[in-house]
Amino acid sequence: MRPSPDDPTYPVLAGAAADLDELDALLVECRACPRLVAWREQVGETRRAAFRTETYWARPVPGFGDPGARIVVVGLAPAAHGANRTGRMFTGDRSGDFLFAAMHRTGLASRPTSVSAGDGLTLTGIRVTAPVRCAPPDNAPTPTERRTCGPWLARELELVAPDVAVVLGAFGWQALLTTLAEQGWDVPRPRPRFTHGAEVRLAGPAGRVLTLLGCFHVSQQNTFTGRLTEPMLDAVLLRAREIAATAADRP
Repeated sequence: MRPSPDDPTYPVLAGAAADLDELDALLVECRACPRLVAWREQVGETRRAAFRTETYWARPVPGFGDPGARIVVVGLAPAAHGANRTGRMFTGDRSGDFLFAAMHRTGLASRPTSVSAGDGLTLTGIRVTAPVRCAPPDNAPTPTERRTCGPWLARELELVAPDVAVVLGAFGWQALLTTLAEQGWDVPRPRPRFTHGAEVRLAGPAGRVLTLLGCFHVSQQNTFTGRLTEPMLDAVLLRAREIAATAADRP
């Protein structure tokens, strides 16, 4: 019997999704984490003054981008008034503005801005996703919420099968390593530490290889202070393109 969307075991259905469309259809119904459900819906009801006339998405947010991407960008979770409003990862907030502008500069995005799910933006060779799919209070999901949400990211990675993961911030780094370990990847102990510019090559099931690239998160806390600059982010994305191109040339 299929669990209800409110059941904590509901995300296990992700493992049976035949493709990304089926995965997303299951994901957007999920209500497995009561605290996150309450918060995302509260934000959608109260809204920010600048968006008071808009209808918020206020549901789990699927990954976005090229379904055959060789590169994935792994963030933290949807922003309360960004992806939780627009329904598309990194869309509608300043963090997303910084990220998509860099993707455009490096030839991975069709345009430098991302304002709504219907704005015509397309990504080529890259996909954006997150280990937690609902906006969390204070941008801080709990370990239990990460574990509950983990199957969605795990199945997405299985279906996309990327060669490179650009990981934004320490939370995403640790969450991705946990998800990969759960999938049977050879994650070393002690686990590789997150740093900007970190590069870790992991071996996985069926001979797969995934290279993790660490990058400071594109949050305003980092971009406004200069901790993460445009050239720094561009360099990481260009390195990801280089690795993905090399992997594509292998027999």
